[in-house]
Amino acid sequence: MELNQLPCVLLLISNIHSGDTEDNPKASVRINPDQHVFRGESVTLRCDINAEAVSSWQYSWYKEGSAGVFGFLQEYTLLSVTESDAGKYSCSGTESKSSRRSQMSDAVLLTVSGEDFSISDRAQTALSVSPQNWLTEGDSVTLICEVYGSSTGWTFNWYMLTLSDNSDHYKPLSDSRGAGGKYTVSSVALKHTGVYVCGAERGKPAYTIEMSNTQPLWVTGVSPPVSLVISPSRAQHFTSASLSLSCEDKSNSTGWRVRRYTDTSGLKNCSPQTGSTCTISLITSDTGVYWCQSESGENYNPLNITVHSGVILESPVHPVTEGDPLTLHCLYKSTTPAKLRADFYKDGSLVQSQTSEMIITAVSKSHEGFYYCKHPEGESPKSWISVRASGSDSQISVFNILCSGLAACPYLLVTVVLIVKCCRM
Repeated sequence: MELNQLPCVLLLISNIHSGDTEDNPKASVRINPDQHVFRGESVTLRCDINAEAVSSWQYSWYKEGSAGVFGFLQEYTLLSVTESDAGKYSCSGTESKSSRRSQMSDAVLLTVSGEDFSISDRAQTALSVSPQNWLTEGDSVTLICEVYGSSTGWTFNWYMLTLSDNSDHYKPLSDSRGAGGKYTVSSVALKHTGVYVCGAERGKPAYTIEMSNTQPLWVTGVSPPVSLVISPSRAQHFTSASLSLSCEDKSNSTGWRVRRYTDTSGLKNCSPQTGSTCTISLITSDTGVYWCQSESGENYNPLNITVHSGVILESPVHPVTEGDPLTLHCLYKSTTPAKLRADFYKDGSLVQSQTSEMIITAVSKSHEGFYYCKHPEGESPKSWISVRASGSDSQISVFNILCSGLAACPYLLVTVVLIVKCCRM
């Protein structure tokens, strides 16, 4: 062959190769509901060949590491998968009329997690709140439910925990099913106060995941009909001390109960309780949120209380009005009620050194912030001191931040209108 004929030959080969590619379309694999599934779910493998009609192809399924073909339909379903079903799957097809064959698909990996895996591999739902847990009437809030390690095809179910015979029960939210992974209340009311959980399911038959962690929502009203009065009147308390909480109704009606929610015991009655008054001897696990609940289930005046051993900061439970005086004391359990000579801090900066008390003769908005005291015996938790404008007739509950050096600080009050965030120390 002469050299000047070579380009023509190469062009001919190129055209033949191009024609072969067009005549042999490539197959592709899809896995439903997801490539990452959990043991017990049903999984469907689907083979598509350039989206051509199903009737014109015959299919072959392959699994890496297994001999031969294991299926011949376009869709192949694995019922109640186990870890042994995990692996790489591929498919190909043959057109029944022309015997044309497709190219083999790329292998697609199916991952199966089971209960014998580490906890991070199990099917779990996680519930979070945006923007915060503490709200005032009219605020907007969104509950967000997610499944660890998987985000495809889930239907979410939403519930509020209710208390009956001092045991938790799930009450479905009637307007929430099918709302996806988010449940939004655009304008919260007192009735939305409560503890929420979510669940998830997908597939047919449905594969259901256990309930999520709990998330409380605390909604305060501008003119609540009842006040939660505590004695001693502060949010930081010593272990083994006695604490009295009482629901005082302006109309003197009865039927109020003190409820509480803690990380250790969840939603419970405050006990022991006589009428609308609860008196307890405090232990660390009593740290949590306490509020008044009516006979009809309405919730008012939630208050965050932390129980701590050692040094605490004695600060007001309620907001301080501009122009009023403010006195802070540093207390130590072994010397109560004696006041300690201690250093006082605001927002991490030293503001007063080695005094038995810190006095502000007339507070202003600039005094708002996080306060704590430090003494050789220890350091107190932090408390948020809220300052409201003089002449304000709004009745706003105050929630102190009590970051006592424990593993978690559950609530963070950020502004005078109770913008509260979760924090981790």
